[in-house]
Amino acid sequence: MFRFIKTCATAACVAAIAVPAMAQTKWNLPAAYPADNPHSVNLIAFAKDVADATGNKLQITVHPAASLFKAPEIKRAVATGQAQAGEVLISLHENEDPMFGIDVIPFLATSYPAAKRLWFASKPAIEKKLASQGLMLLFAVPWGPQGIYAKKDLNTVEDMKGLKWRAYNVGTSRIAELVGAQPVTIQAAELPQALATGVVNAFMTSGSTGYDSKSWETMTHFYDTQAWIPKNVTFVNKAAFDALDKPTQDAILKASAVAEERGWKLAEEKAKWYLEQLQANKMKVLPPPPALKSGLEKIGEQLTADWLKKAGADGEAVIAAYKK
Repeated sequence: MFRFIKTCATAACVAAIAVPAMAQTKWNLPAAYPADNPHSVNLIAFAKDVADATGNKLQITVHPAASLFKAPEIKRAVATGQAQAGEVLISLHENEDPMFGIDVIPFLATSYPAAKRLWFASKPAIEKKLASQGLMLLFAVPWGPQGIYAKKDLNTVEDMKGLKWRAYNVGTSRIAELVGAQPVTIQAAELPQALATGVVNAFMTSGSTGYDSKSWETMTHFYDTQAWIPKNVTFVNKAAFDALDKPTQDAILKASAVAEERGWKLAEEKAKWYLEQLQANKMKVLPPPPALKSGLEKIGEQLTADWLKKAGADGEAVIAAYKK
């Protein structure tokens, strides 16, 4: 990355006007959620931290709301160098490796401390898999606990039969199968339209996605099942990272550690606020009735067994480390 003026005759002159590779490096970071979603807010703060620490030498542009790539395309886009960094809901990719879906096993980790323990137990395996795909893990940030949105009373899992159920990963698709609902694959950016047009009439997600999609315009109930606490993972293209100088790499790693801590804190703080907003918009926010809860827990046991069968010895080792 040097610029030369052809009319410059002397070597000294050439040296004086050569611009070294200190010039700005610009990265794109596609993300799937709206700009005001806590995940996107955290990513924008991360990008600013990197720019500040490097004196704007590395500038990362965050592209929220699936504006650059749709959610399921982001990881591949980063792996193939179409973008230098990205953030995804890691369970979207459970079909590639069961470890990517460990955080959506129902009722395995239902509190933030438990979710953090599960993350640290599974992190080495996830890092290894991402590395095999040319990606380097930076940080992970959780969502709020998952609950069920519906437009009718749900007293048992039998009441979910026939619902047009939004699925966005292996776990949510399997839940639909087990309760006799009809799974419809819809990513978060497409959810408001799917609700408005009646493509789905029930779904399981966090308070924040329910808020982002204005679920109260079509839904009446939110059952706070706290089924699992999924995570978004931010990573970089390893070759792009390796091309940076050491101080810039260090700045990214430091900003990543700060972003992970900030993101977990923000998620926990906002989880309650989102449920309050659902209530403020006249939705019924309820604990699951006992029969619904016990039915979902049985489904959780089935899905844990399914997951362990797929994940084998590696999965058993991670679950054992988590439960220590």
